[in-house]
Amino acid sequence: MWYLWPVAATSEETIALLHRVPVFSALGADELARVALVAVPRSFDTGEVVFREGDESDTCYVVRFGHTRAVREHPDGRSITLANFGPGDIFGELAMFDNERRSATVETLEPTEVIAILGGDMRRLLREHPDIAVKLLAALGRRLREMNERLARQSFQTVQSRVAAVLSQLVAAARAEGAAEGDVLITSTQADLAQLAGSSRESASRFLAVLERAGIISQGRGRLVVHDAGALERYVY
Repeated sequence: MWYLWPVAATSEETIALLHRVPVFSALGADELARVALVAVPRSFDTGEVVFREGDESDTCYVVRFGHTRAVREHPDGRSITLANFGPGDIFGELAMFDNERRSATVETLEPTEVIAILGGDMRRLLREHPDIAVKLLAALGRRLREMNERLARQSFQTVQSRVAAVLSQLVAAARAEGAAEGDVLITSTQADLAQLAGSSRESASRFLAVLERAGIISQGRGRLVVHDAGALERYVY
């Protein structure tokens, strides 16, 4: 079950967090302050489900601390990881505009703190301040174009290139959260990496073994350490 933070973030902290989110980054200080007024702090324990695929879409979330992942379930019981979210990331953002059913399940990977924005509150804010609506739509349009470009690139990439690109993105995210410039710990499993790269686990595992022999990474149970992030770029094209 979600619960309120023992000590809620200040308005200034919430505004600073919202400013880090690409969807909100074009908003001015006054506009961010209005969004912050309708944001509610929530916390989740490890392994909690924030929402399930098929649930009504009534809230979007911005991660303050911790990590979550979005997964899709197959009728035969298999699941696939669609994305991981860390501090400054937003998920469920379409709830700001409609109340369609959730297209994926989001669950926490560790204790996680978020700010939640109810769709009804956000839609009321958009009606009262049309300039905010215009800026948010423009930001969502940019995200859609970026996603289309990424999917187009992936369709021409080899498995090795896709896996290397995912590792590079995870390293960049870890460093944005304060990881040092040297070795970077990646907690994703081989299965997670394969799903994020859109490949089979076997194909991803073979390429990870190549990287390990080259000294670029080292692997253990449920963990992976990137020793030479720059070398990964040689495999991305």
